[in-house]
Amino acid sequence: MENVQASPTGGDDANNKNGWINRALNFIEVVGNKLPDPAVLFLVLMVAIWVLSWLLSGVNFDTLHPATGEAIQVTNLLSSSELARFLSSMVTTFTGFAPLGVVLVAMLGVGVAEQSGFINAVLKKLLAITPQMLLTPMLILVAIVSHTAVDAGYVLVIPLGGVIFYAAGRHPLAGIAAAFAGVSGGFSANFVPSAIDPLLQGFTQTAAQIVDPEMQVNPLNNWFFTSASCLVVTMLGWWLTDKVIEPRLKNVAIDGDKEDMPVMQELGAREKKAMYLAVTVMVAGIVGLIAWMLPETSALRDSQGQLASFAAPVMKSIVPLIFLLFIIPGVVFGFAAGTFHKSKDVIDAMSKTMGSMAYYIVMAFFCALFISEFARSGLGTLLSIEGGGLLAAMNLPGPITLMGIIVLVAFINLFVGSASAKWALLSPIFVPMLMQIGFSPDLTQAAYRVGDSSTNIITPLMPYFPLVVVYCQRYVKSTGIGTLVSIMLPYSVVFLICWTLFLVLYWNLGLPLGLQASYTYPTP
Repeated sequence: MENVQASPTGGDDANNKNGWINRALNFIEVVGNKLPDPAVLFLVLMVAIWVLSWLLSGVNFDTLHPATGEAIQVTNLLSSSELARFLSSMVTTFTGFAPLGVVLVAMLGVGVAEQSGFINAVLKKLLAITPQMLLTPMLILVAIVSHTAVDAGYVLVIPLGGVIFYAAGRHPLAGIAAAFAGVSGGFSANFVPSAIDPLLQGFTQTAAQIVDPEMQVNPLNNWFFTSASCLVVTMLGWWLTDKVIEPRLKNVAIDGDKEDMPVMQELGAREKKAMYLAVTVMVAGIVGLIAWMLPETSALRDSQGQLASFAAPVMKSIVPLIFLLFIIPGVVFGFAAGTFHKSKDVIDAMSKTMGSMAYYIVMAFFCALFISEFARSGLGTLLSIEGGGLLAAMNLPGPITLMGIIVLVAFINLFVGSASAKWALLSPIFVPMLMQIGFSPDLTQAAYRVGDSSTNIITPLMPYFPLVVVYCQRYVKSTGIGTLVSIMLPYSVVFLICWTLFLVLYWNLGLPLGLQASYTYPTP
């Protein structure tokens, strides 16, 4: 396909020229793509944080940390001691960057499954039985459910979204966008309980006990709402992908290396037998894992016998399990189908996969340093607490306050990505404040989860954002930060507005939020 020299998602049709939405998105894309390379951008932002921390380090803020009660103090990152700390910890900051290990270990297994042809064979079969019109909602729903496996969606579902759409003759960037919207934009929409539920509940309960020491909050206090949100996010994502995003991408040339493009030819007899054998091995492994988890005394459970807590070994083993889940069937398929002939072929497949991750590793280095320095400066903490205090001081009516919290959390999420870190800071402010006006901790937590999800997909500071850019560059080499932001912005805006309205409607209808949850807290 001939390469288009215009903006990667701009095109030149009349709709793109006349539609104000497309013009706005094209402007965002052009401006965004004029930003430096992501690695350089993280470096520039880190220097900016250093300078800002130096300027504000001498300011005495009255803002108190809700957990410690101590005044927030910005740390001067340009001081001699901090610079020495920065240099001495640079290696461990990089090697300890959580997404790095998650991505590389998972991709070792996924890479073998892809290079052997196993993933392509399974996708061919799925495409043969899945109606074309249901590809998008199926992909988004799978992306949403992938939250249960922690970060699996980022390293597995999102790149597969591009492969599935490309194989179906659709634009691969639309598939990546749909999967990204489900994995990250719909982070709080899941009908399968996951480790994030008890994590947030712990902060909510602690914050509620500031007002009511006897208050107890169920870990699944938002389960019914997040389950219902699956349908909302899937339907909104389906409409946006098929009616807004993909039409806007129709004039975008796919100019990636042809030898790196997924090829979906008809399955031969030997490939079919190999696929059935590999799938059988995969299913047997899953069944064995379930059998291992079921006993109450299973070594995969935590000390309380729970599977869905962060302390449970099974939750700590998600990435190794992904590695095994793909590498074993991949090896079986490779030797059975004849794509692998000796053990070195498996190692070569891993090496090729790691070679394709070189750019991400470079970006991860600078991203890790920036995120570490930003957290160290105290600027993120100051921003979060000042914003929450401002909203509390406005003393708005209940429903408006709830919407304001969602918008504020969505804004803070552009700078502080961790759901648990933000809630640890904001819950001691929001939960007691809203209890005073009759809002239950369960409702406040539900509002937080809506705001925390909606803007994940438009902030380059989200650790996995550069990885998604790399996925897109496999198909469209000119993809940059601006390209991805302009593609994902419609999802973010629509999710934020419609999901907020859905929560208000859900609340007004009195539908149950979750187990042992309520909407109100009795006020004096």
